Amino acid sequence: MPLDDTYLQQLFAAISEAHVALRPEVAVTPLVHSAALSSMTGCEVYLKCEHLQHTGSFKFRGASNKIRLLPEAQRKTGVITASSGNHGQALALAGRTLGVPVTVYTTATASRVKLDAIRAQGAEVVSLDTDPLSVELEAARQAEQQGKPFVSPYNDAQVIAGQGTIGMELYEQAEQLDAVFVAVGGGGMISGIGTALDRLSPATQIIACWPASAPTLQKSLEAGAIIDMEEGETLSDGTAGGVEPGSITFPLCQHLIDRAVLVSEQEIKEAMRDVAATERWIIEGAAGVAMAAMKKLAPELRGKRVAVVICGRNITLEKILGALA
Repeated sequence: MPLDDTYLQQLFAAISEAHVALRPEVAVTPLVHSAALSSMTGCEVYLKCEHLQHTGSFKFRGASNKIRLLPEAQRKTGVITASSGNHGQALALAGRTLGVPVTVYTTATASRVKLDAIRAQGAEVVSLDTDPLSVELEAARQAEQQGKPFVSPYNDAQVIAGQGTIGMELYEQAEQLDAVFVAVGGGGMISGIGTALDRLSPATQIIACWPASAPTLQKSLEAGAIIDMEEGETLSDGTAGGVEPGSITFPLCQHLIDRAVLVSEQEIKEAMRDVAATERWIIEGAAGVAMAAMKKLAPELRGKRVAVVICGRNITLEKILGALA
């Protein structure tokens, strides 16, 4: 779809409304200054603690906003979504809180920890032996057949508005930030954060971060159109997978992202180890992507005030032990 200033104004208005309406169910997460990481990198490093959000990731923001805004008739039918874990878990909790049945379609290879957490919130899980984008398209098809709303993890303005409340909080919690590092999968979080800061702090660089082995949206932005590509394995399972054709996040990312950074699996592991060693936090691979990208650009940003969105903590014991070994 074409992107104009009217759409951006409307999206910012939706973010501003959600920033107030979602409280207190959605927590305002801390923005923590890290003396150790600042000393290590030469930047003034602030960590946006989305791993402390309900369900252990930022996804609860968008899911809560979507469920909150459902018409009563759609609340009764329930909703369908596709998720590698965090979005499904967040939607399951938001649905349970408001009495909305949730069905989550996922890949057979999705994190067992995340799927168990989804089921624990009372949602139904349907696992398909295919790739994430195919799962997403099948979930959308089933939603249409069953007459239920499909809640995209990213291709939904109300979900994006919920994620954008992170940007509102960053603006309120910090003096002028020079850059914000955000891990990107389908682009919902960075679209929301970018829209908020584009209005509130236009001098802040929005830096998009991808694992080099799974950068579908980044390659699509380079190509000027959404493409399908085979991705490799990555610790950042929360950002893995293709992008739905026609996704609103594509033009938003084209407009809002100032810079793209790709990081290796080794750099992701090292970043996760750095956070464990300095902050004593367990973070998931996607959060490690944003941290690794900040470290990579640190020589260019010495003395600058930067924020890294620590987007989640949901990771298996085996994966975290492997990353920290």
